[in-house]
Amino acid sequence: MQDLADIEYPILSRVRTQVEVLPILRLTRKRWWMFVAINIAFVVLGQTGAVLLGRFYYAEGGSSMFLATIVQTAGFPILFIPLILIPLPACSSPPPDPHTKTHIALIYLSLGVLLAGNNLLYSVGLLFLSASSYSLICATQLAFNAVFSYFLNHQKFTPLILNSVVILSFSASLLAVNGDSDSPAGVSKLEYAIGFLCTLGASAVYALLLSLMQLSFQKVLKSDSFALVMKMQIYTSLVATIVSTGGLFVSGQWRTLQREMENFNSGPASYLMTLVWTAISWQICSVGVVGLIFLVSSLFSNVISTVALTAAPIASLIVFHESMNGAKAIAMLLALWGFASYLFQNYLDDSRTMEHPRSMETDSTPSSVNEIRKESSCIVSLAVS
Repeated sequence: MQDLADIEYPILSRVRTQVEVLPILRLTRKRWWMFVAINIAFVVLGQTGAVLLGRFYYAEGGSSMFLATIVQTAGFPILFIPLILIPLPACSSPPPDPHTKTHIALIYLSLGVLLAGNNLLYSVGLLFLSASSYSLICATQLAFNAVFSYFLNHQKFTPLILNSVVILSFSASLLAVNGDSDSPAGVSKLEYAIGFLCTLGASAVYALLLSLMQLSFQKVLKSDSFALVMKMQIYTSLVATIVSTGGLFVSGQWRTLQREMENFNSGPASYLMTLVWTAISWQICSVGVVGLIFLVSSLFSNVISTVALTAAPIASLIVFHESMNGAKAIAMLLALWGFASYLFQNYLDDSRTMEHPRSMETDSTPSSVNEIRKESSCIVSLAVS
């Protein structure tokens, strides 16, 4: 679940104005859409697989919340693969001074700690919730994202975005009052309430994390190029993994891991494979998230990540035979409605950008325009066929 929310720019405005893409080759329009489709598949499959495997870990006898937290970021070395395989053109900007490097290090450290806390809340939520309810509650991150970006990133509230916030809030509230009927076996109403609040809190913290990342790119890093976005993902995941591992040892849960593996219902081999593939699934999702940020925009990446959450309830019906009661079905429809409102607002913004490209550039702040021009000088343009 590690993406950025660049909500100040319409979804496709960067594609149509700068047209930034992978510098390994000059892509035709058709091949560009092929890469976009591949990355969307990475996000949907990776995120859905990670949620289902996380639920499977608990269902088969796993109980370590810190271990479930660690696997969400421990696969970060996979992110070095696209960073190494994709050669980036040299940028003419001077290297940061020591003072700026200190600020950057503090940003990675603080965001990594926040990410670790966020992942722990998600782990607690998944422990006490079904996979479908968990995913639907997570969809509220889009509403929280709108609220935080209003205060931190100067995002304007339009009627459609306000509608999205209200509808997604109703969706979560509906699960809160009717969701105990499909909670995992042995989970009490109190534990369900804890799981609901932790998942809702994690969605809020994740939205805050996205807005803080965007603020860091704008105010300190001064760019959101592919290499810099990848480094943000890698270093924050490294810090989060270290913090989560520390929590595993401080809490004493590491002492129970051997017994947990031996008593795992599907066997020790299945236990290890579940953890490994959970870590890999989260990183497949991260690769897709970063790819969409680079190919289109981070807003588009965040929206795809949110709508992918609706795939988990459908998959959980097949894998875990969870019930799709009336409350859950209505909550899913409300989540899709809220998502559609959010997406349509950005479609309108993008249409206005196409009609008045010069006026939009004039309305942008000088610093934003300079950052876009500076970044575009370091990225190969797309050959539109």
